[in-house]
Amino acid sequence: MQLSQRITGLTGGGSDGWDVFLKAREMIAQGIDVTELTIGEHDIRTAAPILQDMHASAMDGHTGYAAVPGTQDLRETVAARVQARTGVPTTAANVMITPGGQAALFAAHLAACDTGDTALYIDPYYATYPGTLRGAGALPQVIETRAEEAFQPRADAIKAHSKSARSLLINTPNNPTGVVYSDATLQGIADVCLADDLWLISDEVYDTQVWEGRHLSPRALPGMAERTLVVGSMSKSHAMTGSRCGWIVGPSQAIDHLITLATHTTYGVPGFIQDASRFALDQGTHFENEIAEPFRRRREIAAGILARQNTVGLVPAQGAMYLMLDVRATHMTGEAFAYDLLEAHRIAVMPGESFGSCAAGHIRVAMTVEDSAFSFALQTLCRHAEARAAA
Repeated sequence: MQLSQRITGLTGGGSDGWDVFLKAREMIAQGIDVTELTIGEHDIRTAAPILQDMHASAMDGHTGYAAVPGTQDLRETVAARVQARTGVPTTAANVMITPGGQAALFAAHLAACDTGDTALYIDPYYATYPGTLRGAGALPQVIETRAEEAFQPRADAIKAHSKSARSLLINTPNNPTGVVYSDATLQGIADVCLADDLWLISDEVYDTQVWEGRHLSPRALPGMAERTLVVGSMSKSHAMTGSRCGWIVGPSQAIDHLITLATHTTYGVPGFIQDASRFALDQGTHFENEIAEPFRRRREIAAGILARQNTVGLVPAQGAMYLMLDVRATHMTGEAFAYDLLEAHRIAVMPGESFGSCAAGHIRVAMTVEDSAFSFALQTLCRHAEARAAA
C-alpha cells in the first residue's frame, strides 16, 4: 500500500538533520563513552517537589480524561504568567494547553494555514520546523539570515516573500544560534506582518534563558495581539522535557477553533501532568532562574575558553542553552567537522547544516553536561579545530 505524500514528504526528500545525533546514540548503545552536546536536554532532571506533586495528583485520581483545552487552573496560571511578563491582557480564554511545544507548533500552523498556503520561517531554524510546516499542509519558504549580522532576520528579506504568504514562524531566544532578536528586529517583523496580513507564530520556549538584552514577545507590539500565536512550554523553563506540557496563547477566537482541533487529535494532556505544571509555575521566577543558571554559568566558561584561541568563532550567545560556533577556519563543513570530532574524541555536537544552509560551516553545542565535562569537551573541540585548520 502507498503511504500519503504528507507523511513520506515530511523531510522534503532529504535528511531530517539528526544523523550525527543518531550516530552518537548508536555508539553509546555499543558501550562507547560519548560526551553528548547535541540535544537541549538538561543534565538535571525534573525537581523532586514537582514529581511529588505529580504523584499526589495521580494518586488523588486525576488520571482520567482531562479537559481538552487544559484544566482551568493551569490555563489561568499560564495566562497570569504571560500577562505579567508581557503586559498584554491575557485570560484563560487566550490559552490552550498542548502536549508540549512541538504539538503547539503543529496546531498553530493548522490554525493559520490552509493546504497549499506559503508558510515562512527563518534560517537557521530548529530542525523540526520545515517538516512541521509540510505536515500541516503548508508550503515552507525559508527566509535567509547572515552570520555576519548575528543571524538577525531583516524585514526586507521577509518582505520579499510576505505578499504571497499566510504565516511567519520566528523563534527568540533562538535555537540553534543562541541569538535574542532585538527590539528593532521584532518591530520590523511586526511591520511586515501588519502590512501583508500575516499570522505570526512566535516560538518562545526559551523565554527564561536570556543572558544579554531582553526577551520581547512580539504579541506585545501594537496591533500584534490579534495576529500572533505564541508557543510556550514547561520543557526548558522547568526541566520538564519528558512531561510534554506546552501551550498556545492567542486570540480567543483562534483558541476556540484550536480546542476543536485538539478534540479531534490529541484530546488533551493528562491531568496529573497539568497539575504538576501548575505547581511548577507557582514556584515563580526564582525557581526558573535556578533552572537557567547552569547555562548562564557555562556560557561564561565557554567565553573564557574561546577567548584564548582564534580558530573557532562564537555567534553572540545571548540566550538559550546553546552555542553556535563558526568552524569555517578548518575548511570543513559543519557536518564533516561534527563527524570528525565524534570519531576522534567521542564528542557529539550538531552540525550547523542540520539547521539550514545559513548555518553551514558552523556547529551547535548544547551546554548540557556538568561544568568540568563541558569545559574539557569545549577545550578539546578547540584544539581539534586548531589542528584541522593547520593541516
